[in-house]
Amino acid sequence: MTSITIHTEYITLGQFLKFVNLASGGGDVKALLATAQIFVNDEVEHRRGRKCRPGDRIRVNDEAWCIQPCP
Repeated sequence: MTSITIHTEYITLGQFLKFVNLASGGGDVKALLATAQIFVNDEVEHRRGRKCRPGDRIRVNDEAWCIQPCP
């Protein structure tokens, strides 16, 4: 599992997918959410506006990340 540090209170799932280079724009995010198995805290998620906060775990196919707060 890879740690991702954010400097804000939260990051939306759509922004996160672009940040980790799984999508390059909003259209890519929408297509990815429709076709891939995306889990936030072990629950299937299809909302690109989902607020992901420090401590949340995100898994897309075989890759996983954990959001960490800025130290």
